[in-house]
Amino acid sequence: MGFKCGIVGLPNVGKSTIFNAITNAGAEAANYPFCTIEPNVGMVSVPDSRLDELVKVYNPKSIVPAVTEFVDIAGLVKGAAQGEGLGNQFLTHIRECEAIMEVVRCFDDENIVHVSGSVDPVRDVEVIEMELMLKDIDTVEKRIATETKSARTGNAEAKARLAACELLQKTLAEGKPARTVMHDSDEMEAVLKDLCLLTAKPIFYCANVKEDDVLTGNAYVDKLKEYAKQSGHEVIVISGKIEEELSAMEPADKAEFLKELGMKESGLDAVVRKGYEILGLRTFFTAGEKECRAWTFNAGYKAPQCAGVIHTDFERGFIRAETLSFEDFRKHGSWNAAKEAGLVRTEGKDYLVQDGDIMYFLFNV
Repeated sequence: MGFKCGIVGLPNVGKSTIFNAITNAGAEAANYPFCTIEPNVGMVSVPDSRLDELVKVYNPKSIVPAVTEFVDIAGLVKGAAQGEGLGNQFLTHIRECEAIMEVVRCFDDENIVHVSGSVDPVRDVEVIEMELMLKDIDTVEKRIATETKSARTGNAEAKARLAACELLQKTLAEGKPARTVMHDSDEMEAVLKDLCLLTAKPIFYCANVKEDDVLTGNAYVDKLKEYAKQSGHEVIVISGKIEEELSAMEPADKAEFLKELGMKESGLDAVVRKGYEILGLRTFFTAGEKECRAWTFNAGYKAPQCAGVIHTDFERGFIRAETLSFEDFRKHGSWNAAKEAGLVRTEGKDYLVQDGDIMYFLFNV
């Protein structure tokens, strides 16, 4: 599994168009608010040229790429936290996601109605993020009421959780997202994990532009980037229309089309890459004639933890791992050739797995 990304934004900003394009899931896209009633879910294979090269060498019976799940959540409006529009049910769907991609309209089109009557990316972002914050305030206040009762009994853990919740309440009331205090203490991290607060989730912006602006951007994109810089977030520029065209093409045609446009990668590639980056995710591979597979793991995982990504028994009975960097594999053309060159290593429980490692685990249960 890769990660689960929620796609949010105001109505009519191009969320469902982009979702359709990157997932080919066929969600309805129409020019009226709340076209998306239930969250659409699409599973996307993570593009990885390293897996493609392993497949060329091994010609396996099975190819299993890493997978990212995208959730297209109905357009939020001002007042969603209090139930306006389609309200709370969609904010609940965001809780289940690990990262948030906020699609922001950065194009003019008199034929596509903007819910606020004009295009203003910073205003739109502020509306969305205020709704997320208000929902979090409501969640924290409810937890404070619960923890206050427990703390009155003298429960030390409840007192610690209450203090963390009160700090969260203060932070949110000041207009700061929960992510700004998430590493303050062990108690804070535990509370945030339990509450699944929306503003604790990493976020990045997706500026949806017209085809002609995908390489150069425009004044709307510049305004959004300046705003994002202040909060430490990043902006990916995507043309929903271009992504639609790419989604209908064969792989070889996609590469040629991107080259003609002067683009180095598709919007899907950019989104997945950014998601992996902000969540600290990495990829290791297992490869052979039966199967070539990409596995997603958290940066900082040691060999036994990566073995556990495959199966808990692998971690429990871990003995050692044989590993080869992908670059060494590519240089020598095969595992055996790299092994003859002395590049296949035997690693123990303390080995920090690196992005691109090809792994073979030995275990005993």
